[in-house]
Amino acid sequence: MPAADKSKPRKLVPLLLDWFAINARDLPWRRTHDPYAIWVSEIMLQQTQVKTVIPFWNRWMTELPTIADAANASPDKLHKLWEGLGYYTRVRNLQKAAQAIVAQHDGKFPESFDDVLALTGIGRYTAGAICSIAFNHPAPILDGNVIRVLTRIFGIAENPKEKATNAWLWQLAEELVTHAKDAKTAKAFSPSRPWRSLREENACSFLNQSLMELGALICTPRSPQCLVCPVKKLCVAFKENRTEELPNLGKREAATARHFTAFVIEHNGKFLVQQRPAGVVNAHLWEFPNFETNGSPMKPGDLFKAQFKASAPELVPLCTVKHSITRYRITLQAFHLRVKNTALKTTGTWFSPAELDALAFSSAHKKLASAAAKSILSDR
Repeated sequence: MPAADKSKPRKLVPLLLDWFAINARDLPWRRTHDPYAIWVSEIMLQQTQVKTVIPFWNRWMTELPTIADAANASPDKLHKLWEGLGYYTRVRNLQKAAQAIVAQHDGKFPESFDDVLALTGIGRYTAGAICSIAFNHPAPILDGNVIRVLTRIFGIAENPKEKATNAWLWQLAEELVTHAKDAKTAKAFSPSRPWRSLREENACSFLNQSLMELGALICTPRSPQCLVCPVKKLCVAFKENRTEELPNLGKREAATARHFTAFVIEHNGKFLVQQRPAGVVNAHLWEFPNFETNGSPMKPGDLFKAQFKASAPELVPLCTVKHSITRYRITLQAFHLRVKNTALKTTGTWFSPAELDALAFSSAHKKLASAAAKSILSDR
């Protein structure tokens, strides 16, 4: 690793704070210091873009405005509010943590970093983000955006996933937020938007957010806007033209193709769906009967007969949905069919399109539900 310039963190802090005061996006969770609201935003933002999260966050805070509301919500309501965000373990962990806060902290979000870190679903980054943003504690953060910013500024060529390199990045992040705590930042740059004002009581909050914001808006993975970067004069990658090389994340794991066949089975205007059990991917969500068919030469009609122990009526191609989950590239081919009775060798529940709309589906099966509803309308 290159020798660290011990003066660089001190030089970086005012540049980052000044830039953030003027350029920070006006996001709804930035208008509050409520740790619950900030916590919800941080969990939603994990592996999800800001523009996607905003309507979900607004709806969640309207429906479940307090920690107690989140703790007491039914699983169906939780999953419906989260429907479309993916990675549904996040919302179940959020409720477990809310229940712990009610039981152990009288419903008040804890301020101690260790207490926050002890909550289900909260790791070192999320605990640091909440404690710094909500309480202005000098807790460091290190997510993908911050890793990219720091490896470029400090010219760190080693893989940030490696233990020693990761520890060094955490140390740099801590030095920066500690310098922010000690900095004099009384000047206000945006009097029309007080939340942007650089006051000493917000310095740690704004410093951490500035690192994330710089990575999201300027120091992007590809084609970073180095010429307008507020810290380009201190950036090793910019000086040495290495921005495309850093961070060095190693070779990406090859994508794996997976194929599924789904059956949208209709009887008297109702459709058969099943709820996924606990402990599996997309647990508690609803879906149409589907089967993985990787490399299988079996025709859809034969697959239906094998799975449902019944001859397939006419199978009509409904739609094909392609999506990605982590390293998997998934193709879901759906067929629509009508049956005369419900005596199929399977479990599930029959629902009308209106009833389906009230259920929580994964994004792919939500598209099948929409296509199923349209198929009924087209027949009228």
